[in-house]
Amino acid sequence: MQLLIDFFPIIAFFAAYKFAGMYVATGTIIAAMGAQIGIQWFRHGTVSKMLLISGALVAVFGSMTLLLRNPIFLQWKPTIVNVLFAAAFLGSRFIGEKTLTERMMGHAVQLSSGMWHQLNMMWVGNFTILGAANLYVVYNFDEATWVNFKLFGMLGITLAMVLVQALWIAAKTNGQEQHEGAE
Repeated sequence: MQLLIDFFPIIAFFAAYKFAGMYVATGTIIAAMGAQIGIQWFRHGTVSKMLLISGALVAVFGSMTLLLRNPIFLQWKPTIVNVLFAAAFLGSRFIGEKTLTERMMGHAVQLSSGMWHQLNMMWVGNFTILGAANLYVVYNFDEATWVNFKLFGMLGITLAMVLVQALWIAAKTNGQEQHEGAE
C-alpha cells in the first residue's frame, strides 16, 4: 500500500499525460503531490523533508508551466530535485555525525563509518546521474519520450541503485561477519 502511495503522483501524471496532455498532467501531479503530503501528515503526524521539498518544487515549477504554457519548467524539476538531494547527501558527510544514509538506514543495518560514507557517496552519484539523465532526455528527445523516461527510466535507474546497494551491503556485511568470526 505504501508503495502505491509513494508512486501515486508520478503514475497519476503519466496517466493524465496519456489521456489529456501535458497541462492536465501538470495540474494532476500538483494535486497528487498535495494529496500525498496530506496522507503522510494524516497517517504519521509529520511529513518527510524530501517529500516537502519535492512537493514544493512541483507546485512552483508546475504552476510556472501552467501559467506560462511552457513544459520546460516542469521538465527541469526532476533535475533540480535530484541536484538538491545529491547536495544534501554530500553535505551530510561534512555536517553532523552521521551521513543521511546512516540516519535513514542505521536502525536496520550495521556498517562501519567508512562504509556509511561509501554508501552515501553512491547515493550522491545516483542523484547526480538522475539529474543529468533527465536534462539529456529533455533536450535530446520529444516530450512524450521524456514522460516515459520520467516514469520508467528514472524509476528503473533508482531500482537498479537499490539493488546495487542491497548487494553491496550484503557483500560488505557478510565479509564483516566472516572477519569477526575468524577472530
